[in-house]
Amino acid sequence: MAFWNRRRSLDALGDIEEHKRLKQTLSWPHLVALGVGAIVGTGIYTLTGVGAGLAGPAVILSFLICGVICACAAFCYAEMATLIPAAGSAYTYTYAVLGELLAWIVGWSLILEYTVAAAAVAVGWAGHAEALIVAAHWSIPSELMHGIGSGGLINLPAVFIAAVVTGLLIMGTRESATLNIVLVLIKLAALVLFVVLAMQSFDPALFKPFAPFGYGATAGPDGKNYGVLGAAAIVFFAFYGFDTVSTAAEETINPARNLTIGIVGSMALCTAIYIVVATIAVGAMSYTQFSQSHDAAPLVYILQSLSHGTAAQIVAAAVVIAIPSVILVLMYGQSRIFFVMARDGLLPQRLSTVHKTRGTPVLMTTLTGIVVMIMAATMDLSQIVELANVGTLTAFIAVATCMLVLRVRDPNRPRVFRTPLPWVVGPICILGCLYLAFGLPSLTQHWFLLWNSIGLAVYFLYAMHASRLAKSS
Repeated sequence: MAFWNRRRSLDALGDIEEHKRLKQTLSWPHLVALGVGAIVGTGIYTLTGVGAGLAGPAVILSFLICGVICACAAFCYAEMATLIPAAGSAYTYTYAVLGELLAWIVGWSLILEYTVAAAAVAVGWAGHAEALIVAAHWSIPSELMHGIGSGGLINLPAVFIAAVVTGLLIMGTRESATLNIVLVLIKLAALVLFVVLAMQSFDPALFKPFAPFGYGATAGPDGKNYGVLGAAAIVFFAFYGFDTVSTAAEETINPARNLTIGIVGSMALCTAIYIVVATIAVGAMSYTQFSQSHDAAPLVYILQSLSHGTAAQIVAAAVVIAIPSVILVLMYGQSRIFFVMARDGLLPQRLSTVHKTRGTPVLMTTLTGIVVMIMAATMDLSQIVELANVGTLTAFIAVATCMLVLRVRDPNRPRVFRTPLPWVVGPICILGCLYLAFGLPSLTQHWFLLWNSIGLAVYFLYAMHASRLAKSS
C-alpha cells in the first residue's frame, strides 16, 4: 500500500497490547478541570494586555471571534473523541481518516501546540514569579530570570517549574489530574477577585474609540499585526487547551459520556470567563497604557495602577501557584501524542513503554519535560506564542476535516455525540482557522513552513519506513 493511503482501521484502534495500554482513571470532573486548566492560564493573565495594545477595546471582539471558532472546533472534537476513544487526539483521528502522511504532519504540528505552548506558559509563569521576587527584595541577577531571546542568559524560574511539573506527571495521571482541580479553583478565584475590584473603576468612556486600529490585520512598523484580526491571531493562544481533553480518551472511564462533558463544558465555561475578564480589563484601563506597558502580568499591573496593591500581590501569588496546571495539562497532552506516535512506529517504539504500576509513559514524559525546559530557558514569550498558535490551528482544521469526511464515508457508524449542523460548524471551524492563520505575522508563517519541511524530511528518512503499517503491508 502506498504510504499516502495507509490508514489505521477505526475498528482496530482499541486493539492495543496490554503492556502498552494506558490505565483508565479519569472521570468527567477531571476532564473538565483538564480543559479549564489548560484554557484558563497564561493567555488570559498575560495576553489580555497584548491584545488590547493591538486592537484597543475591540480586543473583546478578538476574544469573541476566537471563542466562536473554538466552539465549532470543540463540537468537532467531541464527535471524533467519542467516535474514536483512543489516545492521540487530532493525530489519531487523522491517521484513521486521512492517512499516515497527513497524520504525521498533524502530529509534527502538535509539537508546536503542546511543547512550545508549555514552554510559553513556563515563561509567562516566570514573569509573575519575577514580580513576587522583586516585591520580596530578593537579589537574583536579571540575567538568570530571562532567556537568551529576552536579553538574559537563562530563565531559571521557567526551568524550575517545568521540572516540577514533569515530576508530578511521572507520579501518575489521576494524582496529577486531582491536583489540577485544586489549582484550577485557585486561579478562577484570582480572576473573580480581579473582576470584583477592577469593576469598581469601570469607565465606559475608555471604549472610545472602540477599534482604533481597524477590524482587519494591518502590519505595523514593529512587525506586529494590528487590528481585531491581528489581535485575534495572538489571543487565540488563550483559548485552546480543550483539545487536550481528547488526548485523555484512552485513560477515561466511560469515554462516551465523559469526553463530551469535558470538551464542550470546559470550552463554554472558559469563553464566558474570557469575555468578562477582557471587558473589565479594557474598561478599567486605557488601551494606550497597555500598548506602552511591557509588563508580563497585565491584570496585576491594572490592580497596582488602581491602588489595589495587596490584591495585585494576591493575584500574582495565585498565578504563580495555579498556572503550573496549564503546563501540566499541555505536557500531559504532548507526552500522549508522542507516546501514540511511538506506539505506531513513527517514533522509536521503545519510547512507548508504560510503567508497570503507575500506568503512565514515564520515559516519554521525561523526554517531553527536558525539551520544554530547554525551550523555556532560552526563548522569548512572543516568539513562542505565535508558533504555538499556528500548530493548534492546523490540528483544528484536521479534526473538522476528519469529522466531515467520516460523515460522507461512514454516515451510518454509531455516534454518541453528533456535531450540530455539521456542514455549517465544520466549514466555520476550517475557514475560521485559516482566517486566523493568515492573521499571524509572515515570519511566523515562514517558520511554520520550515518546521514542517524538517518534519517531512524526518518522515521520509525514518518514519515512513519504520511505521507499523509499513512493516505489516
